[in-house]
Amino acid sequence: MSPYTYTLLLSSLGLGTTLTFMSSHWLLAWMGLEINTLAIIPLMTQKHHPRATEATTKYFLTQATAASTLLFASTTNAWLTGQWDIQQTAHPIPAMLVTLALALKIGLAPLHTWLPEVLQGLNLMTGLILSTWQKLAPLALLTQLPTLNQTILTTLALTSALTGGWGGLNQTQLRKILAYSSIAHLGWMILTLQYNPTLTLLALTTYIMMTTSTFLMFKLNNATNINSLSISWTKAPTITAMAPLMLLSLGGLPPLTGFMPKWLILQELTKQGVPSTATLMAMAALLSLYFYLRLAYSITLTTPPNNLPGITPWRLLSPEPSPLFSTLTMMTILLLPLTPTTMALLNL
Repeated sequence: MSPYTYTLLLSSLGLGTTLTFMSSHWLLAWMGLEINTLAIIPLMTQKHHPRATEATTKYFLTQATAASTLLFASTTNAWLTGQWDIQQTAHPIPAMLVTLALALKIGLAPLHTWLPEVLQGLNLMTGLILSTWQKLAPLALLTQLPTLNQTILTTLALTSALTGGWGGLNQTQLRKILAYSSIAHLGWMILTLQYNPTLTLLALTTYIMMTTSTFLMFKLNNATNINSLSISWTKAPTITAMAPLMLLSLGGLPPLTGFMPKWLILQELTKQGVPSTATLMAMAALLSLYFYLRLAYSITLTTPPNNLPGITPWRLLSPEPSPLFSTLTMMTILLLPLTPTTMALLNL
């Protein structure tokens, strides 16, 4: 793909997301989501591999279903209430349909089954865009909805956290593990959306930061499955030494950055008088932590095979991390002491 085409597609991605951010009309928001979908499809098929084509087809059909449901829900709302404004989606049936359509777009369980399969068929950089940037526009629309059905949101959040934990336990492919990690993190964001949207923004920001650094680490090591992690020491020792801390931060283990949003969300749930939900979410976080520990174990404590087909590659030239990767890695690991400052800035 030529640099001009690549730049055009990335600009279209930014345009679609910005259009959805600035829109107050359902048709304009729908157009932004469609531009987003159409811009990422050529990026997904740039390798011309059968798996990439399959993943792109699955993604297109899923997003088309979600977009048509969203358009139907907004039209129904206009028919019932006479309003196209996003802030005026007052009728419960269109509001429920919009919530489910946006949940399908971002991959919330039980509408998640497309996400691991699609992510597995993409290269790591396109998978990074799908896991981070493509979540922004649907979450912005969910934040603007005035009548959020608490039962639906809590059910989706709990199901996502549990499914993200259980689904990643038996995986060996890193992209599928990161897909289930995305599902679990989205559960935490959606759960606190009905109580404190600012906390959702904080959780989304830390998730994007941690996921970006993890994807870039796998990209530098050229690793796509757990077995390839055990030979990462010979390729990039310094990066590999930081990798377990990045993975444990994704799991939400103190004293790393990933603990901050989970801690504040559990505190908010306790304030709202739903301790049973908070307990279930904390238990679901333990499931996710297990497969992050598996990855950390594979990187640090697994000896590479000594048989002839599995000879460790010579370390001819270490990959050089970019300044962005180095900055994100430090932020992924070291931001927990700044929690009081963050709370003051966000007025939590």
